[in-house]
Amino acid sequence: MNETNVCVVGNVATRPAYRELATGPSARFRLAVTARYWDREKNVWTDGHTNFFTVWANRQLAVNVAACVEVGQPVVVQGRLKVRTEVQGQQQWASADIDAVAIGHDLSRGMAFFQRAVKPEAPPTAARPEPNWETPRPTEPQDGQPEQRGQEQQDLQEQGVGERGLASQEQEQEQEQEAVAVT
Repeated sequence: MNETNVCVVGNVATRPAYRELATGPSARFRLAVTARYWDREKNVWTDGHTNFFTVWANRQLAVNVAACVEVGQPVVVQGRLKVRTEVQGQQQWASADIDAVAIGHDLSRGMAFFQRAVKPEAPPTAARPEPNWETPRPTEPQDGQPEQRGQEQQDLQEQGVGERGLASQEQEQEQEQEAVAVT
């Protein structure tokens, strides 16, 4: 929760190292970030200090980094900043790592072609039957008379004719009877 999220723009300094681990794919590379400022005395842009970050990518991001990112390319990295200090012998040194959430090419400095990653198909699982969510209609007669009509509706529903179909069939029968009565 109290993490330092950063967005860093720089150049890829080392070839991405890709590994398959027990927890999934992982890739890392070094990112060089150089500050630039306007030198008023010389009237030109000048490079300032260069910071180096180790960028870590996991899972699908690691696979895509290994396939797309090359040394020298300008990239934008967003992720969590982690600063480590270690002592080796009598020397103490610090390392700044970025646990990447997103990595992309810097389009202000070049063009890129986006291609959606193809996910491997999951093995087919056994098909489960679709549950019947319909509420059954009451079959008990109401007022004694509708029992016969209820049975007719059930028979028509089994044949694939709904209530609207029943009403239209009754209208057709009445029209036929009127036509026969007229002739």
